[in-house]
Amino acid sequence: MKSNEDEYLVFDGMRQWDRSFVEVSILEPTYYKWVHPSTGDEIIFRDGEADGKFDNFQRPLKKLLSFSGNDYLGLTSHPTIKKAAVEAAQEHGMGPRGSRLICGFTNYHSFLELSLANLKKEDCLLCSTGDSANMAVVLTLGSIASLLAVGGKPLKYEKVAIFYDALNHASIIDGFHLADRQRSVELFVYRHCDMSHLNAPL
Repeated sequence: MKSNEDEYLVFDGMRQWDRSFVEVSILEPTYYKWVHPSTGDEIIFRDGEADGKFDNFQRPLKKLLSFSGNDYLGLTSHPTIKKAAVEAAQEHGMGPRGSRLICGFTNYHSFLELSLANLKKEDCLLCSTGDSANMAVVLTLGSIASLLAVGGKPLKYEKVAIFYDALNHASIIDGFHLADRQRSVELFVYRHCDMSHLNAPL
């Protein structure tokens, strides 16, 4: 019979670890500087004190939700995930031991890919980071024209047209530029969130 320590915790409502990564507290002076970065004026707080006039420990804190990290689901703090990670480290050691192409791909990675592919998908490819996933997807989309073109070199009207925001994530832009080097895409960059500028090349 399994002990309580061996049982896995499943989702049955919000727990403290679900918000531990995204909830942050910062000093109110810092918060107001972020909100009004270029005023050049002294920031006045609710107690009437100006910035720098009192001790950090006396300053009120502002609670915020951070969406700049990768732990959207709070899994890095979930007890079941932490327990599984400890067990895996004790059995298999730490670290990937190398890149996927050389010696970092194990039968466990293969098993995970097959398991994910069984979710009614044809196949699955694990990427070690979000950056590499973005680049892989964008580069693949950009390669469609080369795959379909006679001789592998698409003519100008056969190329994939890609329209992208100037402030896209760097990994997405890198993927576009890699595809552009293969001469399989035509890139059109428009100003950030400027639909009028986008409408011109369309």
